[in-house]
Order: sequence, then C-alpha cells, then structure tokens
Amino acid sequence: MENESNYININKDAWNKKTEFHIDSAFYNMTGFLNGETSLNSIEVELLGNITGKKILHLQCHFGQDTLSLGRMGAQVTGADLSDVAINKARELAITTGIPANFVCCDIYDLPNHLNEKFDIVFTSYGTIGWLPDLDKWAKVINLFLKPGGSFVFAEFHPFVWIFDSGFQKIDYSYFNVETIIETETGTYADKAAPMEAKTISWNHGLSEVFTSLISNNLEIKTFKEYDYSPYNCFSNMEEFENKRYRIPHLQNKIPFVYALKAMKKLDE
Repeated sequence: MENESNYININKDAWNKKTEFHIDSAFYNMTGFLNGETSLNSIEVELLGNITGKKILHLQCHFGQDTLSLGRMGAQVTGADLSDVAINKARELAITTGIPANFVCCDIYDLPNHLNEKFDIVFTSYGTIGWLPDLDKWAKVINLFLKPGGSFVFAEFHPFVWIFDSGFQKIDYSYFNVETIIETETGTYADKAAPMEAKTISWNHGLSEVFTSLISNNLEIKTFKEYDYSPYNCFSNMEEFENKRYRIPHLQNKIPFVYALKAMKKLDE
C-alpha cells in the first residue's frame, strides 16, 4: 500500500532513468527525427486527419518527439509529462528543431493546476494509461481541456497483450483492473541491454473500462479499430513482417496488439 500511494514518485524516477537511455537509442532514431522524419505512425495519423492550425494537447508526451512531429504537421502543440528529465529534453528539441511548442511537467491528474487552455484535439498514444490507476479521472482531464466538438485521439497497446508473461508463453495477469502491478525492471523497451534497474507501478485497463470512462465524461466514441500488429518492436521476441509492423511469431496474427479510437466532446454538456 505504501508503494501504491507513492506511485507518482516511483514512476517518475523510473521514467527519468529510462529517458537517459531512450534519447540516443536506435528505437527512437533521433538522427532521423532531427533530419525531418516523423515519429508518428500511420494508425494515429489516419485518425488525426488534417491538423493544420489545430491546437493539440499531447498527454504523457515523453521527451516530445511525437509532440514536435504534430507541430511539423502544422499544429499548435502543448505536451505534458511526469518526467522532468523528459520535459527538459523536449524543450531542448523544440529549440533545436525550431518547432514552436509548450511543454508542461506534471502528473496528468494535476495538469488542470498547471494549464488553463482549451484545445481542438487531445492526443495520447502507446503505453500511457497503464501508468494511471483511475481512468475516470483521466477522462475528466481530457474533457476539461477539449473544446466542445473537439476530438480525443488515442492509440494504445491492446489490453489483451498485458495479460501475458514477458515471453508471451502464458497468462500471468488479469485482463481487468483488479490489482496493482509492482515490478522491478532491468533495461528498457527501447534498449533491453541498458544498464539500469527501476521499480514501476502500473495497472491493466480493459476496453470496457476505457469506453465507460470516456462515455461517462461527455465523450462520444466515433471510431474504434483493433490491429493485429504493433508499430514498435517493444516486446520480447518480436519480428518485423512488414515495414514497421511487428508480431510475436508463435502468435501470428491471432491476437490484437494495438487499438485506436477517436471520440468527440459533445457540444452540450
């Protein structure tokens, strides 16, 4: 219980450590990014559509590559993240690339105390909600920052993926949010050989929990899709079967790896 109540500080420490290794990893391809390559995937780009001139709030933005990629597409961007190391790097990248961007360092639940704006789009993607214990509070934050008629665009690893052990050989965890998951990791998904160790605290969230939280907070689901691949080589024993599409070979195309949705804030609350 002590660990759970202190999850923000524990996870912040973990992500500060991860960021130091992520910045120069092949996974994040900083050279390509600085040369103008986007860090976004076709999944979220398709849902975002034309964002020229749109104000976008990017929740849990890590060190800002996706945020700045949105800026390159013509959006006015603000990114928020728990990690001060990541946010400092994001601010450096904004200066280096010359892309206007605002970055806020805080826990997502506390963002209303640090930011007072309305946005056309709220965006978040891949490995975000597992760090949050309460999705109703998460959806309230999304609703608060969206303009009426604005869109929430969300791409995430499918909750089915998180029930497996790290080798995808057996079921180790519940699909449902019935337990706090406390682990000590060595290395990181972007650099599995990184000489780091960190404690993390996370939660699994089934699709019904995601949908209910959004619907209960004035957001109407407009599009929902599931994908039988991951755009990232971030789990054990993955193989690339098409460009930037990865699967676990023994699972083939039999399970969903990612889902994505677009929801609209209702015009009348």
